[in-house]
Amino acid sequence: MLLRPIHKKSDYKEALSVATELASREDLTAEQADYLEILTKIIADYEEEHIKMSKHSPQEILKFLVEENQMSGSDLGRILGSRTLGPALLKGRRSLSKTHIKKLAEYFSVSPALFFS
Repeated sequence: MLLRPIHKKSDYKEALSVATELASREDLTAEQADYLEILTKIIADYEEEHIKMSKHSPQEILKFLVEENQMSGSDLGRILGSRTLGPALLKGRRSLSKTHIKKLAEYFSVSPALFFS
C-alpha cells in the first residue's frame, strides 16, 4: 500500500488492515516499523477528520471502530481483559476507564483523545 492521505472509507479499511497485519508481527524490520509509524499517523489524521470532528460520543466512536474492524462485543472484551466488558461498553452499561482508553487507542492505533468527550 502506498503511503498517501486517506480520502475514502475503502482506503481507510485497507490502511487499517495493513496496519493491523504489521502491528501483529514481532519481527518487523526498521523500514517496516517506520512504514507502520507513518501509516498509523495517516490513519489517525483520517479518524481525526472523520470521527472526532463529527462530535460523536466515546461510545459511538468505539462502536464505529469495532464495526470497521468487523469485531464483536466479545472480541472487544477480550482486548480489555474481560469478555463481558465489551458488550457492556457498546450498550452503554459501562463507561470507558483510562485503562480501557489506553488499551483501545493502542489496539486500534488511534489517539486516546478520540475517547474523551
